[in-house]
Amino acid sequence: GRSAPHWDYPGTYVSANTQTHAHWRIELVFLARGDSENNIFTTERLVTIHEVERKIMDHPRFREFCWKPHEVLKDLPLGSYSYCSPPSSLMTYFFPTERGGKIYYDGMGQDLADIRGELRAVGSLELAMTHPEFYWYVDESLSAENMKSSLLRSEILFGAPLPNYYSVEDRWEEQRHKFQNFVITYVAMLAKQSTSKVQVLYGGTDLFDYEVRRTFNNDMLLAFISSSCIAVLVYILTSCSVFLSFFGIASIGLSCLVALFLYHVVFGIQYLGILNGVAAFVIVGIGVDDVFVFINTYRQATHLKDLRLRMIHTVQTAGKATFFTSLTTAAAYAANIFSQIPAVHDFGLFMSLIVSCCWVAVLFTMPAALGIWTLYVSPVESSCQTSCSQKCTKKSALHLAEDLYVASEATSRAGRETLPYLDDDIPLLSVEEESVSLEMGDVPLVSVMPENLQLPAEKSNRGHLITHLQDLLEHWVLWSAVKSRWVIVGLFLLVLLLSIFFASRLHPASRAPVLFRPDTNIQVLLDLKYNLSAEGISCITCSGLFQEKPHSLQNNIRTSLEKKKRGSGSPWGSKGSISDTGQQDLQGTVYISKSRSKGRPAIYRFSLNASVPAPWQMVSPGDGEVPSFQVYRVPFGNFTRKLTACVSTVGLLKQTSPRKWMMTTLSCDTKRGWKFDFSFYVAAKEQQRTRKLYFAQSHKPPYHGRVCAAPPGCLLSSSPDGPTKGILYVPSEKAPRAKLSATSGFNPCLKAGCGKPAVRPLVDTGAMVFVVFGIRGVNRTRGLDNHVIGDMGSVIYDDSFDLFKEIGNLCRLCKAIASNAELVKPGGAQCLPSGYSISSFLQMLHPECKNIPEPNLLPGQLSHGAVGVKDGKVQWISMAFESTTYKGKSSFQTYADYLKWETFLQQQLQLFPEGSALRHGFQTCEHWKQIFMEIIGNALYGLVLSLVICVAAVAVFTTHILLLLPVLLSILGVVCLVVTIMYWSGWEMGAVEAISLSILVGSSVDYCVHLVEGYLLAGENLPLHHAE
Repeated sequence: GRSAPHWDYPGTYVSANTQTHAHWRIELVFLARGDSENNIFTTERLVTIHEVERKIMDHPRFREFCWKPHEVLKDLPLGSYSYCSPPSSLMTYFFPTERGGKIYYDGMGQDLADIRGELRAVGSLELAMTHPEFYWYVDESLSAENMKSSLLRSEILFGAPLPNYYSVEDRWEEQRHKFQNFVITYVAMLAKQSTSKVQVLYGGTDLFDYEVRRTFNNDMLLAFISSSCIAVLVYILTSCSVFLSFFGIASIGLSCLVALFLYHVVFGIQYLGILNGVAAFVIVGIGVDDVFVFINTYRQATHLKDLRLRMIHTVQTAGKATFFTSLTTAAAYAANIFSQIPAVHDFGLFMSLIVSCCWVAVLFTMPAALGIWTLYVSPVESSCQTSCSQKCTKKSALHLAEDLYVASEATSRAGRETLPYLDDDIPLLSVEEESVSLEMGDVPLVSVMPENLQLPAEKSNRGHLITHLQDLLEHWVLWSAVKSRWVIVGLFLLVLLLSIFFASRLHPASRAPVLFRPDTNIQVLLDLKYNLSAEGISCITCSGLFQEKPHSLQNNIRTSLEKKKRGSGSPWGSKGSISDTGQQDLQGTVYISKSRSKGRPAIYRFSLNASVPAPWQMVSPGDGEVPSFQVYRVPFGNFTRKLTACVSTVGLLKQTSPRKWMMTTLSCDTKRGWKFDFSFYVAAKEQQRTRKLYFAQSHKPPYHGRVCAAPPGCLLSSSPDGPTKGILYVPSEKAPRAKLSATSGFNPCLKAGCGKPAVRPLVDTGAMVFVVFGIRGVNRTRGLDNHVIGDMGSVIYDDSFDLFKEIGNLCRLCKAIASNAELVKPGGAQCLPSGYSISSFLQMLHPECKNIPEPNLLPGQLSHGAVGVKDGKVQWISMAFESTTYKGKSSFQTYADYLKWETFLQQQLQLFPEGSALRHGFQTCEHWKQIFMEIIGNALYGLVLSLVICVAAVAVFTTHILLLLPVLLSILGVVCLVVTIMYWSGWEMGAVEAISLSILVGSSVDYCVHLVEGYLLAGENLPLHHAE
């Protein structure tokens, strides 16, 4: 059994089974960036990746949750980490450790093995490539001929059961909760690890959930801020009534709670989608609109002295108006319920519920609140506001008091000619009082007031927001509707035609909908996952720790002859290469000398050799001069910043200084005569026992470089820090010199070679298409649940299907599909299932079944091909093919691939004899289902359905057919104009955009209908002499 290290968990229960099952993981993806090549296999990038992985393992609580498989007990260097498994990563090959004369591939070493940063990875990379599991870590482009990858993938695995738990099932939810609280502590650290050369992306089930929740919560915070701003606006527009503002906002909040109850309990949808967060923004605007209609309708009915009659009038008038607007908006959302996209279906359902509940909540809450406000609260608020106004501004006290004072006593005293209104109470229409009658069968949508009750706004409400808005509307309507009606109609038709032209040029989306900002960690990772190997394959034993046994170091000692065969592997070129035994110092010394002539600036020479040839002279300390400084020959610890010394003879007098030097963090500029001399590594930030130096290049001829101890000596250029100017930290002269470890530059393939690279296996990067025979369809008639996750129905089998009778035709079809390179990847045909005895002798049953294409699978990976057996008979067979369809394609591109598959398969099926059961075969793919659910045409149908519902609602509630024409033209103009703006902005028409347009239809109906209805009502109630 396994000995459990009890000293790591004092006072806890630990068994031999503790943390041995890999249950959780963090996914890491390292993207190369910062240059044109973007090859991840460079020294600097690999050192960065190794540092990130070590930081993860150095987390103070890592040992409590890490995965501890029994296999790691053989790895002695892992003892310091309580035998926790290192990350499943290629770093296990590139940073091995040495212990007792053996090399362990565990990634815990400090020094990089045989990697040439500027050329390509050799040695350790070749060893890793001999295993097919290697391809799990790299992108699709890497091959034996092109040993470059734009990314590297890693997994950090965590084990269960945790300490103090007897098994994985023991209080599982508690264990999972502990891990979730632990794993999110990595987010802040990982978010800061990206450099100019490597972008670090992090994910995994729990981290994804955390990021989505955090994004959702941030959206809710924004919704809260917007709601607060609207609440302030409500407070102002209700004449600073705290009571009405509170109940207005409360009725909206109540509708959200009721809608959530119906969504979860009645419709049985457990989770809120990320798209549903939009509801928080939308419902505030819709709800406040309903609240204002009720308040204004109630206030404008002051001519009704009886509170009961006034309330009935308010409920009838405002209730009908808000019911119509809420119905059209809810109908626009409800049109999306018919979408096959689960997120869109749920969003449409939730929004239609919340809009409907909002209307009901406002209908029941606001009339009651208005009644209480009139009887008890209004007098108190008026007196408080009046007293406050008198104290604040004595000059305008009388004016403000008249503005705010509304009471029934004032109404009776003022009579019919001086009825006061609040800021927003000025009626837009003037009609006779008789037009408001509770006996009428049809209550108008717009509340109108008697003409002789209107106050002159200019005198009583000067300076108020609503007054100015109404003045503006009056002048605009007067100009547009009376004086320039045909100009407005002409402009509208012109804009409409131009909008239709530009809207028709809008392209369909070329990529899947983006739910997060394109530059966020989660969105970049979601975009990248299509370029990674299998989403469904977790390669927990793919690293060198499990694939390689400890190698004997003695078999790989390099001789000087072998070093010469390999070429200049050291970054020092031919000057000062690492010694044969690999035990020489890691550090070297850069010596500085200078040449000076009269009237010319001093030229400095950088060299790895202490000798000083003429005409150069040694630099003496003082005045900022640096005679020499220590550097590292290879990346070591935090000394990973590479500096290159370049040499040139351009623009110099050979007698005084035949050559000049400069230092840069980039490669030497050969176009300007600079050639590579040597390179070394320093630290970018201050470390223990380091000294700070400055380097710069002169901006005047001869453009030489210099290293000095203080800035005054390096003021050769006034430009900011860059590749040829900056700060470097080098080892202090007094610091102990680091020794080169046995694993630095270690090449496991030096003696006998590592063998041929493995063939790239199938890793499900393409959509898996299944060609099925023996099944006629699915019976869904018993399905009682219309939700996406419901009863899938029962399978209808084809009784005429006989595998052995059709075996020849099946094998012929398999070869035909596999040979179609346009549809199927090389090695992507999986015609036969794995693990069935039938697959071993099937090829002997018919001549056509010989030489059936063999799939390239990972070791232990099973074929996706399958057969269904019942009562000893094969009922159906499914052949699998990894298609060339890239999963990140847009809906329309993938739909074209689907049609290619369907056309080719039907052509092949027609070759079978008449009456053959194989003619009933079909192709299917999970990716097709996803694409059909996402297809934008589906959302466009929702847009049309929204339009139809709204038109029907207009026809029913206005009972005026002529209203349909201006309403339809207005909605069409709004939608086309928005689409035109999308076109000008460079957007594409995706599913989310189409859904938004369907919502826009519902919102646009409100304004159009209210304007037209108000116009008709005003016409009906004009005084007789005006009507004539």
